[in-house]
Amino acid sequence: MSAPRLEIDLGKIFSNAEVLVGRLAGHGVSVTGVTKAALGLPAIAETLLRAGVTSLGDSRVGNIARLRRAGVSAKVSLIRSPMLSEVVSVVKLADVSFNSELDALRQLSAAAQAAGKVHGVVLMVELGDLREGILPEDLEHVVRETLALPNLWLKGLGTNLACRSGIVPDARNMGELSALTDTIEATFGLALDTVSGGNSANLRWALSGADTGRINELRLGEAILLGRDPLDRQQIEGLHVDAFTLVAEVIESKIKPSVPWGEIEQSAFGQVASPVDRGRVRQALLAVGHQDCDPAGLTAPEGLEVSGASSDHLILSSSRDRLDVGSEVRFEPNYSALLRAMTSPFVAKDVQPIAAVESA
Repeated sequence: MSAPRLEIDLGKIFSNAEVLVGRLAGHGVSVTGVTKAALGLPAIAETLLRAGVTSLGDSRVGNIARLRRAGVSAKVSLIRSPMLSEVVSVVKLADVSFNSELDALRQLSAAAQAAGKVHGVVLMVELGDLREGILPEDLEHVVRETLALPNLWLKGLGTNLACRSGIVPDARNMGELSALTDTIEATFGLALDTVSGGNSANLRWALSGADTGRINELRLGEAILLGRDPLDRQQIEGLHVDAFTLVAEVIESKIKPSVPWGEIEQSAFGQVASPVDRGRVRQALLAVGHQDCDPAGLTAPEGLEVSGASSDHLILSSSRDRLDVGSEVRFEPNYSALLRAMTSPFVAKDVQPIAAVESA
């Protein structure tokens, strides 16, 4: 088979999603399966839906278009604030969008009117991570303006934590989102459908036995795909961490000095080498690099160490037998490495047929 490639085990993704859907259901929380790290791959989207997620979410309109072209008819939310240049496509392709700017809401309203559709919106609230979100003191004003816009349905409120600043979802900030929901409903005589508490980083809080309050939805990507808690990257009990494997081929294998020679300045990616002299070492070059993945996000097999990378090469140091030219090495990618490998057109995607999930 061609290399580099990502081997994608749909059975393990199905299992992870099914476990998390079941655990959260006991706390009154549904799951939106996020497909952005999978580049909107329809096979993964269908697997998530079969496992019980109630809807899909993606941050890129192009990924949602890919799902629609493949015949995925499930409810899909655009979970990144829409660009003004794409509101027509957002209304056409997504059932719901997550928003924090009135300018975007006004243009979504106009696009929905022109299309003869009602578009659902979730207003994102800033609760400390300092990425997207309306400040709590401005929320009532934005709600009032949104309710006045034709062809929009205020579906609910949401927030996002841990992505920019690593702010941990906890009883305080999740309680604040619940309280804001109660206030907005009482002030405007509403019954909000969705209170979207956040992403995979919310799982520790949601499954701790804490009162989940008004939170009734989480948007899960990394936990399902990689089986890890984004707060510390530890394996979540009962989940698979090897649903994705990056496979790369050896193109050179030699014994070389561990210290470069000559005058040293910046490398291709702005780094300055500070090598440790370990004498002569077994070194292998693999045909994969920064253009294909995040080399720092790859876990190599025992006895191998990622010691460097350039655009097109990954350098391994080996404490075991020589790696033969033409042989393959298998890596466990983290979220960053997965995201970039899925995006790269130079990395083949080897997907286990969806029918294998049905017989699992």
